Formats: sequence, C-alpha cells, structure tokens
Amino acid sequence: MAKFLVETSARHVHLSPADLETLFGKGAELTVKKELSQPGQYACEERVDVVGPKGTLPRVSILGPTRPSTQIEVAATEARKLGVAAPVRESGDIAGSAGCKLVGPCGEVELSEGVIIAKRHVHMTPEDAAKFGVADKEIVGVKVETADRSLIFGDVVIRVSDKFATAMHIDTDESNAAGGPTEGEFVKF
Repeated sequence: MAKFLVETSARHVHLSPADLETLFGKGAELTVKKELSQPGQYACEERVDVVGPKGTLPRVSILGPTRPSTQIEVAATEARKLGVAAPVRESGDIAGSAGCKLVGPCGEVELSEGVIIAKRHVHMTPEDAAKFGVADKEIVGVKVETADRSLIFGDVVIRVSDKFATAMHIDTDESNAAGGPTEGEFVKF
C-alpha cells in the first residue's frame, strides 16, 4: 500500500481575533514565520504563555490564521504539567474541554474551555481518499516504521477536504513513542 507523510504537531495555540487583540494589542495581526504543510496554515512569530493550575508552558507557538474560537492543543504530558484534564478531541471540538490562561505582551485571556489533546488524524484530499479507499470521519489504523520504534496507531480519524494536503498529524508524545516517524501506511485490524 502507498505511504503518506506523518508530521509531529507540537503544542500550539489557535487564537480568535478578539483574543489576538487582547494579548497583542488593538489592531494586532499575526506575522507569518513559516508556512505549514496544510494550505493556508502557518506558524507565527508571536508566542504566548499557557498557564494552568499547576504549571506554565512558556512561549507556545501560535498558528494562523485566526479562528472563530481560541483553542490550545497540547500532548498528554503537557496537560499534566499544566494541571488540566484535557480531553482527546478533533480540532475545533472544544465544548466542555479544559480551561487555562493565556498571557501575551499586552494582556491576558482567561479561558473556561479550549485546551484539548488533538485526536490523531490524517488530512486527505478527496482524490487521495479515493486512492487509499478511505472516507471522511472513518477510523483507521496507521503503521509507522522507524529505525528503532515502529508501531501501529489505532483510532486515527480521516479528515477529507479539498482544502487539505495529505498528511497525518500526531502529537509529540506519540511521535516520541514511535521514534519520530516520517511516513505511514494504512493497516487493517
């Protein structure tokens, strides 16, 4: 079976326009530092501190562009460091999730929800989904082979859109467990 790109998605923040202004000042705009693999997505020069009841994650990357709601994506070990019970969710599904405080150079935002551990997923174009024989929202297994720590990830959700580029995203805990994979392939259980 054909292989596809596997990327490590480190902790990051997606900001709403209102929270961007609170944290960085009126009229603030995100500054592109680096384009990401997903079309139109980018890492920003701006950073914020993420503060929980037990600890702080300093200088966390912001990904742009802005979104309707602020969302913080962390790995399970980082959620424990913050002292929050972050649920495993698909990006954008933040209702009832953990809260935290964001601290920027011009202000602070206290969030009652928004901290999640992103569910491992594969972004796919409709053409690639057809080629691989998978559908949007389907749950699959992905085998990643590395020099020392190959493994199979279960509970991987497929996300299909013509706005995506085909790539799997796993968090830093998952990447470390697998020895930093760079490609994967679908497996059947």
